Amino acid sequence: MTDTDTHSAQPASVVRIEGPWTHRDVAANGARFHIAEAGEGPLVLLLHGFPQFWWAWRHQMTALAEAGYRAVAMDLRGVGGSDRTPRGYDPANLALDITGVIRSLGEPDAALVGHDLGGYLAWTAAVMRPKLVRRLAVSSMPHPRRWRSAMLSDPRQTSAGSYVWGFQRPWVPERQLVADDGALVGRLLRDWSGPCLPDDEAVDTYRRAMCIPSTAHCTVEPYRWMVRSLARPDGVQFNRRMKRPVRVPTLHLHGSLDPVMRTRSAAGSGEYVEAPYRWRLFDGLGHFPHEEDPIGFSTELVNWLKDPEPDR
Repeated sequence: MTDTDTHSAQPASVVRIEGPWTHRDVAANGARFHIAEAGEGPLVLLLHGFPQFWWAWRHQMTALAEAGYRAVAMDLRGVGGSDRTPRGYDPANLALDITGVIRSLGEPDAALVGHDLGGYLAWTAAVMRPKLVRRLAVSSMPHPRRWRSAMLSDPRQTSAGSYVWGFQRPWVPERQLVADDGALVGRLLRDWSGPCLPDDEAVDTYRRAMCIPSTAHCTVEPYRWMVRSLARPDGVQFNRRMKRPVRVPTLHLHGSLDPVMRTRSAAGSGEYVEAPYRWRLFDGLGHFPHEEDPIGFSTELVNWLKDPEPDR
């Protein structure tokens, strides 16, 4: 790929990947969001993390559709085929994007499945709009209050999450993410995975998506808010707000070899859940268990969604 190709990359050609799903845009919370959807049944809304976009859930979408669910994977604000707005990257607003999409899809509620940043926002949405969240499944991300305390008080988590501190510099992270056709994205995907490394095609897909103009900037903005707001009134208020317990059945998935989100940081998030809470540690997987072991992850997710008594 030439430099010219990269910088002229259009979201549609990169993001609307063909497969057993359909693509469209929906309006929510003052912006336009790209979604991919497959299947019919109760809504399961899938939320990607960094440095990815909706396509991270390609394996789960087909598994959920086959299991009798309406699987919808959305691109978060500023990523993939969704609008790149000048502001609105704080978690409260990003969570309203998610609940707004549920409403725009004409559904009364959804089971939210979030990975990494998508998991952080899924926790947030379950607290802020509990009536719209039927169940919650989070992968590779502690509850926001656990994340905050681990990043501030656990030196090993502070070190593991060093990329978040690096994102606080102006302009530099954006340039690093798109340099050499998004080479850093490939390195992060491989460094953060367990032994099952992503194939070249998957890495190239994520690299191209990061090189869509303005994506890198919008991608790091939520992390800037997380750190810069730590001592600000809006951040303190958000942290206080997140004390309210999650009151829906919650499945918490984590890879034992995750190098950026320590198991110790994620474990214990159940203290913020006043409902059935199931912790599942995937032995030998890293930060992307849904892609490193798609069959194992999908099986765990579908079985839990179908379980009428998920606390057993």
